[in-house]
Amino acid sequence: MAKAIGASTLHAPTLDEVSKRLVEELQHDGRKSYTDLAKSVGLSEAAVRQRVRRLLDEGVMQIVAVTDPTTVGFSRQAMVGIRAQGDLREIARRLSALPELEYVVLCAGSFDILVELVCEDDERLLDLLDESIRSIEGVRETETFIYLRLVKQTYAWGTR
Repeated sequence: MAKAIGASTLHAPTLDEVSKRLVEELQHDGRKSYTDLAKSVGLSEAAVRQRVRRLLDEGVMQIVAVTDPTTVGFSRQAMVGIRAQGDLREIARRLSALPELEYVVLCAGSFDILVELVCEDDERLLDLLDESIRSIEGVRETETFIYLRLVKQTYAWGTR
């Protein structure tokens, strides 16, 4: 199930140094055991388990398997820039309901919204653009950037 990340920075939880260290350890290796995490941060295994659960529940992080989409049956990836009018939050909420969209970002600049999508092939991409994305009220224009090759994909940016 997809979860909105960073939906509200106004109410973002404050992370202490131990929680930040746990996030960084799990960014490096999401399979790290609670025992190993406890040794890394100097807490008991039970305390680490509780902190990790809280970080997950608060939406600070997710622990997922990251794949190269082309190796699991998805041959088309693209970024779509969207120019929109009206309530951008509502348009983004409707876009977020589309399962093929991996990222939905409100932004400033040439586009109002950027979405990243992964789908099976060009025919499905055409369906998504015509029947799903462009049919949402308020979507004025789209510009599609087809990915030719995934060169780097990382999520280990640490914490501040």
